[in-house]
Amino acid sequence: MSFFLAVEISLREIFAHKFRSFLSMLGIVLGVSSLVATMGLTAGIEKGTKAILQQIGGLERVQVRPKAVETEEVDFWMISPGRTLTDAKAIRESVPSVTHISPELRNWTPVTAGGEEKGYNVNGVFPDYSFINSHSLAAGRFISDLDIANANRVVVIGNQIAETLFPSASPESILGKTVLLQRIPYEVVGVFSLYEREQDKVRRERGVKSARPARAGKNRWDPFRQKNESVLTPFSTMFYDFKSGANSQHTQETVPLEQLAFRVGDLDFFRESIDQVRAVLDVTHRGVDDFDFDTREDMFSQMESSMRATRISGGLIAGISLLVGGIGITNIMLASISQRVREIGIRRAIGARASDIFVQILIESVAIALIGGALGVCAGIFLMQVLIWVAPGENMPVLTMQSVALSVAFAFLAGVFSGIYPAFKAAALDPITALRYE
Repeated sequence: MSFFLAVEISLREIFAHKFRSFLSMLGIVLGVSSLVATMGLTAGIEKGTKAILQQIGGLERVQVRPKAVETEEVDFWMISPGRTLTDAKAIRESVPSVTHISPELRNWTPVTAGGEEKGYNVNGVFPDYSFINSHSLAAGRFISDLDIANANRVVVIGNQIAETLFPSASPESILGKTVLLQRIPYEVVGVFSLYEREQDKVRRERGVKSARPARAGKNRWDPFRQKNESVLTPFSTMFYDFKSGANSQHTQETVPLEQLAFRVGDLDFFRESIDQVRAVLDVTHRGVDDFDFDTREDMFSQMESSMRATRISGGLIAGISLLVGGIGITNIMLASISQRVREIGIRRAIGARASDIFVQILIESVAIALIGGALGVCAGIFLMQVLIWVAPGENMPVLTMQSVALSVAFAFLAGVFSGIYPAFKAAALDPITALRYE
């Protein structure tokens, strides 16, 4: 008997007993749908987390932070100048794998425009700041090298700052306006794009009122708050207007930095780059170990571990459902064989081999599982769409071909294993005994 004839006979048998076949594949449907939905949810969480991570600088961003010195270094820790512009220049000159570096000064300053005054952290930065922190402009330009050289009194503001200081004004119309930083006039030359969570974006696209991202409350972490509330000026302007008076002995090169960050160009050489930067800073800090590095590797590793644990948990749940579905197929197939003993005997009597009977029953079992798998994929997709519509968020489930292929593969294996015993039992029937069966 040819393979295609066996498939045709199996499908006829399945559709001749639709309700019985549906009950046998119900476990497969549940198992596959739960597997598709679980993998979609984990893929959505992973995609959302990576997107946020990328929007706040990505894995390539490294921050140099201060660190308490060891006990044996306490007596001479003051010989280290700490994080200064000298560090940034030394890293740029000595570590070619570092593509961008951003030293920052910061000052809490009242910002005034149009009668509205609020206090914000104003940062003095270099042009590399925009690239390291993955900023994009809604209008205007960013701080340039010419602004640094001339200590121009220009400012680039975040989208929420623009909305607070200039209500109902478009980003383009804000350009050229004046804001006062501690009563010193600065010209607005750029406005950043709005950074928001996926759920806020979905709400805005649906026309829901108050689509702007809410301020982060005590119980809500907003990864974009700092970007949306940015007030940035040239590093040199910040030094001369706000820092030089605090200590006349400091120059731009020696003034302590509030933050120092850099970007590694190639993640394949990430560790080597960190080691090279450490060696450079050991020299500029005169051998005092008063600095360390904040990388996002730990965050990324924790995310991967969480995703792996979630996939395993979901896989176990789906596996149990598929096991139950396979047992159901086995039971239905055994019941089907008991009703078709005489039919099997007649087929054996007119020339069918035991292997033909075995293949037919096995194909029928696999066909039930594959149809159940297809229905399960459809049910999983429907479930994900319901979740997307009912509870939109930054970690919305994502359908991947990998999850579909894996689910169908598991359904196929469940059909094979659940059909082996009934197929073997049917093939082992004695033709004479089968013909006498009533």
